Amino acid sequence: MKFYGHSREVADRIVEAFRHPEQLPEALAPIFIHGADDVPSSKWSWSNRFILALYGTTDARGIRQWNQIGRRVIPGSKAIHILAPCVKTVTAKDEEDKETEQRFLYGFRSVPVFAVEDTDGEPLPEKDREADTWIASLPLVEVAEAWGIHVGSYAHHGNAPLGYYRPGASGESIMLGVENASTWVHELTHAADHRLGALKEAKWHREIVAELGGAVLLTCIGETHEADLGGAFKYIETYAAEAGMETARACIEVLHRVCDCVDLILKTAQSLETNAVPA
Repeated sequence: MKFYGHSREVADRIVEAFRHPEQLPEALAPIFIHGADDVPSSKWSWSNRFILALYGTTDARGIRQWNQIGRRVIPGSKAIHILAPCVKTVTAKDEEDKETEQRFLYGFRSVPVFAVEDTDGEPLPEKDREADTWIASLPLVEVAEAWGIHVGSYAHHGNAPLGYYRPGASGESIMLGVENASTWVHELTHAADHRLGALKEAKWHREIVAELGGAVLLTCIGETHEADLGGAFKYIETYAAEAGMETARACIEVLHRVCDCVDLILKTAQSLETNAVPA
């Protein structure tokens, strides 16, 4: 893999471009991942799918659901508890004395499900491999693998985030709901930031580091179109406003951290490439 330019020089150039947002390219449209797998959890709410991610799985079902496809829960397995809405239907009369039914959400109940890893039996249907193939082709994915980070995807629905990075004692994960390289490197920069001990910073600080860092990374490796500077500017502008700062100024505030994250990722990639070359 070739690296073009130095991270500080690239970062400075991008920050300078942010001073003239009217000249930036249009933001790239997100390419949402819609899995073809018939997995019940792909239709769950974002919060419940996030609960699964915390337990290191992407497929969990109730005992009856597993039994219906010829699998059984291994005795002694611990359940994962998700939340199901409690909805009540009420009949009311409108101004014209006509009866109408209205549904009200009045709470949530806990529902036990079991991860696929805690079941055995009939083989599962062949998984949709399209997203897996895309993940394997991501730039710098070898860095995440070297850091022991699981990189996966999920079917994007509703207001779910485009992607997320989850650190934790049980393992780290980067999950992607869109096939956009800019989202991928954003989350990879979060992972680098975590390794450098800065995920304790304010949210605006962390998010601008990740977004600017991702744009710098892709520019450094020659992926200038995928760097999506137009989209990066809009994203950073929102968080800069939260911090009460002008966009370029907010970038300058975190620039040192951005370069530290980018350097860590690129040096790791270069080290892996060097070690892979036969003596």
